[in-house]
Amino acid sequence: MNKSEISNLLGEEAESLLTHVSQTIPKEQLHLPGPDFIDRIFVPSDRSPQVLRSLGHLFNHGQLTGTGYLSILPIDQGVEHSAGASFARNPLYFDPENIIRLALEGGCNAVATTFGALGIVARKYAHKIPFIVKINHNELLTYPNKYDQIPFGTVKEAWNLGAVAIGATIYFGSEESGRQIVEIAQAFEEAHSLGMATILWCYLRNNAFNKGKGEDYHVAADLTGQANHLGVTLQADLIKQKLPEINGGFQALNTGGSSYGKLDDRIYTQLSSKHPIDLCRYQVANCYMGRAGLINSGGGSLGASDLRDAIRTAVINKRAGGTGLISGRKAFQRPFEEGVKLLNAIQDVYLDPEVSVA
Repeated sequence: MNKSEISNLLGEEAESLLTHVSQTIPKEQLHLPGPDFIDRIFVPSDRSPQVLRSLGHLFNHGQLTGTGYLSILPIDQGVEHSAGASFARNPLYFDPENIIRLALEGGCNAVATTFGALGIVARKYAHKIPFIVKINHNELLTYPNKYDQIPFGTVKEAWNLGAVAIGATIYFGSEESGRQIVEIAQAFEEAHSLGMATILWCYLRNNAFNKGKGEDYHVAADLTGQANHLGVTLQADLIKQKLPEINGGFQALNTGGSSYGKLDDRIYTQLSSKHPIDLCRYQVANCYMGRAGLINSGGGSLGASDLRDAIRTAVINKRAGGTGLISGRKAFQRPFEEGVKLLNAIQDVYLDPEVSVA
């Protein structure tokens, strides 16, 4: 897929997304992905040689080898969204081996899934594609449903089954976030001590963030940006975040005499704009100006628009200064070969030199 094909897919948004020049945070201030990203960013850090080796495995596998960009297949929805609801469209993914096959044939840098899924096929595949073990989950069998990330195994177990990295979620903004921060801080320290890289799903969770009428501040640039900043403070090597759709979360939550967080109007007037690339760039800035790579999530599967939506997210992430995409449902909730093609199309965006940083 070349820039012309990308443009055709983007339709009426093509010119805005492909020609935008950011006037907020200059790209020159960012630490951008590239073949020397590990040498530039992590070699001077406190990461051990073993962690550098694990990062090298992540960045040097699959179609995006040596570019500094990442394409990761994440499938933990069997726990997070229930297996039946997630795999009904494509029951072959009840078998974890097909998750690994999709990541391999799709040219991904790595596969991210559960302890059980990776452990049951570890000896066959741990040396063929980098494993990322998702160590905590929100499960939906408790009645009534609750929303809390809890550990499903130990860091040592992830290391034993051959993982090069662990992934974890914190629901920032939730009542349980304090406990989760402590748990993941300890897990990341142990992972680094064992030589594994760390990836944090920096998700927001609080009913107050959803104001209705299209104002869902779970995807606000200012709130998700701060979640990212908390994530890199925990020494996450990579940050996973939803693509921002709006801004002004702190402003909205500080109305009616309430006091929430801290804000500066320049967040909205100088450091970002309403353009989706500028909103995403604010997320990158909160990842230590890109020193910790921002990988945006691919979102749910909507059917016919999935390819277009995936390409749009990839273009926004790349042009904002991000490090790649971690896309699952759009790939596995369709026939296997179509999933492979969608993953390859995402990778084409990052391989195309004409799609450059804004």
